[in-house]
Amino acid sequence: MNAIRRILAATDLSGPARHAVERAAWLAREQPGAQLTLCHVFNLPALEHFRRIMDGGSENVERSLLAGAEEDLAQIARETGESHGLAAPLTRLSVGRALDDIPAAARELDADLLVMGARGAHFVREFLLGSTTERVLRRVRCPVLAVKQRPHESYRRVLVPVDFSAYTAPAIRLARALGPDAEITLFHSFEVELEGKMQFAGVAEDTIRQYRARARQAAIDAMETLLASVAGGPLAPMVVHGPASTGILEAEQNVGADLVVMGKHGQTLMEELLLGSVTKHVLAHSSCDVLVSGASA
Repeated sequence: MNAIRRILAATDLSGPARHAVERAAWLAREQPGAQLTLCHVFNLPALEHFRRIMDGGSENVERSLLAGAEEDLAQIARETGESHGLAAPLTRLSVGRALDDIPAAARELDADLLVMGARGAHFVREFLLGSTTERVLRRVRCPVLAVKQRPHESYRRVLVPVDFSAYTAPAIRLARALGPDAEITLFHSFEVELEGKMQFAGVAEDTIRQYRARARQAAIDAMETLLASVAGGPLAPMVVHGPASTGILEAEQNVGADLVVMGKHGQTLMEELLLGSVTKHVLAHSSCDVLVSGASA
């Protein structure tokens, strides 16, 4: 099981980001000896725009803005510690760009887990350009938890999509670390290569069904091999036919998952460059929290 000792929660001080801080505190309470740090990046481009408009004489206002952000962050830390029975989390305030400063903070703290809100204060801009969380994922190696729901309890039902690659075992370990008492379902969706082309070419439906049945059996055999190789508590298998991106979202609803654990990388170079098309789809459209395992998980 992965040891989670250093948790970094990034906040833009917005309401949605408070959910991420609360979940990070919940996890810190569950992980013996874990240290929680809250970080906030004061938007440098916004500050530079303010300086241009003011055209001098803005120093006092800048100091007030930074002091206000620092006090807001300290207050969140105090309230978080008190409400979760923790020592007040450490705080870290920087002036810069979130896409640069959050990954830098994760590296400097050697974070075992980075927790962020799935959506921040600038929803329209994130919708057009891709969320800050999704873009930060490309720049960090530690696991990233995208929080979508306000936490009310520990994770109880965790869905882990698996492709039987090298990223499967780390994802299962992370699922157990974040949901030690949760019901964990391993989900795999298979597609029959060339099925569409066979239909177009007029191949008999019976032949296609046989091909699909063999592919299903191969997927079931791979799942059984995986279950036999993973030590620890029970894991529930689920194997379905169809595209992974839609299958994962359907499985999330069917099992009532409150957390989906994804591998960060796909099996192809193009998927890695795009973050992973399936991972990206699940981040955008799932209802529950999504944990994306890092390259070094």
